[in-house]
Amino acid sequence: MTQTKKFDYRIVQDKDVWAAEITRRMTARKTIVSKRKTGFATEAEATAWGEKELKSFLDKLMERNERKAKQREVRTEATAAKELAADAWRDARDVADGGDDSDFDEDSDDYASDK
Repeated sequence: MTQTKKFDYRIVQDKDVWAAEITRRMTARKTIVSKRKTGFATEAEATAWGEKELKSFLDKLMERNERKAKQREVRTEATAAKELAADAWRDARDVADGGDDSDFDEDSDDYASDK
């Protein structure tokens, strides 16, 4: 299995005009163009643009990933706090109801009146 880059750039010539494309490997066989610019007079200009834009593209992607990771962390902490509060409420409810009721099972569908 070969290792290829997820993002890269390629230079394409269409008649006398050059184009640079920022590409993304979607699968092993499919490549998608994420960004494209045409109208370069020389291959060197297209290559310079491709390298510069690829670096910029990857920097923006890393910043976005960091933002999403922070949001995910906050969301996970909020979920944990909510679950902890729910457990505390259940414990307080059980104490207020008179402690451990042996007839009641929260996960059971059987009722005491059915016996």
